Amino acid sequence: MARRPLVMGNWKLNGSKAFTKELIEDLKTELSDVKGCDVAIAPPVMYLAEAEAALTGSTIALGSQNVDVNVQGAFTGDISTEMLKDFSAKYIIIGHSERRTYHKESDEFIAKKFAALKQAGLVPVLCIGESEAENEAGKTEEVCARQIDAVLNTLGAEAFNGAVIAYEPIWAIGTGKSATPAQAQAVHAFIRSHIAKKDQAVAEQVIIQYGGSVNDANAAELFTQPDIDGALVGGASLKAPAFAVIVKAAAKAKN
Repeated sequence: MARRPLVMGNWKLNGSKAFTKELIEDLKTELSDVKGCDVAIAPPVMYLAEAEAALTGSTIALGSQNVDVNVQGAFTGDISTEMLKDFSAKYIIIGHSERRTYHKESDEFIAKKFAALKQAGLVPVLCIGESEAENEAGKTEEVCARQIDAVLNTLGAEAFNGAVIAYEPIWAIGTGKSATPAQAQAVHAFIRSHIAKKDQAVAEQVIIQYGGSVNDANAAELFTQPDIDGALVGGASLKAPAFAVIVKAAAKAKN
């Protein structure tokens, strides 16, 4: 079974009620005839209601940029899996380098979020990737393996059935630097082989997105690589025409 590519927009801390409605209307127009690629957007959690309403009748899935491990209770400021399901969110980003850095989220904590999402029937989008210093020290594979092992060793390989991994080299996020298609493919192939050591079938179906300064100019070449199954897009997902070019490139390259 060929993997169906997934292109997901991570809006990060951007937007407003009006922006959310407008961007989604533009995306619906731009992507109305796209087949063969799954599309999702992750607006700020404040705007899930506007996004859910605006997405009515469209094939674009709703996502979120974060979730907590608790389902309810005295956890001020947190968001649960059940709340996300209440807004029809499906793809939930966890472990983004910005969360790991600014909120000191550990591999272990992120693995607990992964477990909470699986239990709730939601799709974890697990972000992994190395810093510039780690990259220069030749530790890319070591870092990626450690971040995946936090899930593999607690939940087993089958947890990656129906899940998504986003490889985002931290040195390429928002910097305008992107890994070359060959560099990215090498890491994606490593990630898949690392999971395959535990379970080949699981490794074959897991979606591995590339993230890190993906834009309308470099997407097509990235998607020609056999183990790159789409993209987690930052800045370019805030502009409907640019995001549409990326989605169409994935649909074309993978079908």
